[in-house]
Amino acid sequence: MADRLRIAIIADPFLPVPPIGYGGIERIIDFLIKHLVEKGHHVILIGHKDSVVPVPLIPYGNQDSKIKHLHNLFTINKIRKFRPDIIHSFGRLAYLLPFLQSSIPKIMSYQREPTIAQIKKAVSISKRNTLSFTGCSNYISNQISGFAEAIAIHNGFPMDVYQPNFTYNSSAPLVFLGRIEHIKGTHIAIEVALKTNSDLIIAGNIPVGEMHYFKEKIAPFLSEKIKYIGVVNDLQKNALLQQAKALLMPILWNEPFGIVMIEAMACGTPVLGFERGGLAEIVKNGISGFVCNSLLEMISSVVKLYTLPRKDVWQYAFNNFNSKHITDKYLELYYQKHNTLKQQ
Repeated sequence: MADRLRIAIIADPFLPVPPIGYGGIERIIDFLIKHLVEKGHHVILIGHKDSVVPVPLIPYGNQDSKIKHLHNLFTINKIRKFRPDIIHSFGRLAYLLPFLQSSIPKIMSYQREPTIAQIKKAVSISKRNTLSFTGCSNYISNQISGFAEAIAIHNGFPMDVYQPNFTYNSSAPLVFLGRIEHIKGTHIAIEVALKTNSDLIIAGNIPVGEMHYFKEKIAPFLSEKIKYIGVVNDLQKNALLQQAKALLMPILWNEPFGIVMIEAMACGTPVLGFERGGLAEIVKNGISGFVCNSLLEMISSVVKLYTLPRKDVWQYAFNNFNSKHITDKYLELYYQKHNTLKQQ
């Protein structure tokens, strides 16, 4: 039997694990902790005080202080009493500062664009071969790999949360699910729906500063066929995606990994998205959706959705993104780092 590891996981201080509503990274941390505990490993979480996890929690303090990051470093330093074999951070790279000179293996996981200058500095002051990186996509990890050891480990989803629907319905609505803002392409989703005479359901929050975009580009088109339903919880999201003809991802930025895409595929719902960021790594063109290079391609893809068996969409998601599979990939990395340092 493989050694049971002592694993310290660092989350950002702003949202609890699991998140109540919005919070992609926190969902990954939640299933990772649960599966590691199921496998018999000892885990501790540094996270928001309202986190509900089956492991000891070291809570962050008040985040309103002007020196909150200093307080957070003191909080994270409490990990030492746990005597971890691995420290795995999903938070800020700076939060690993107390341990950079330690011989404990440290893994920094990026869900967003990396700052290469910070990575180079951290590698230069860390103990040799103790700091490595993961990206949520090759799009992210490839940016790091020229300066530090980095691999891609994709995000995942817990299979028991989403129930697939394998029946294709040509009259079912298209769905846009995400922040309502220009770079997410909500207005393009509306254009696709209009040009294909499809119903469209828009769900998600309107960020502060994007209300003008909503009033100018979204609100004038709302009707019986194009509806905005606001923010949805997990149960509502599952029902919405189950009944969707497709999820639209007309992104206008290099999104590292849109978790909603694998949530849709877990429901058997294909994804139509623009080839930006990590999207083409996540959507298997012609199997779990269509990767598009233009608005016209996305429009023409809507009429080809019947060619994608929804069971195949679900199977692709299960094979590549289910939470146990993703946990095994992280665990493989933990053992690799732990055993390498033991041999030195």
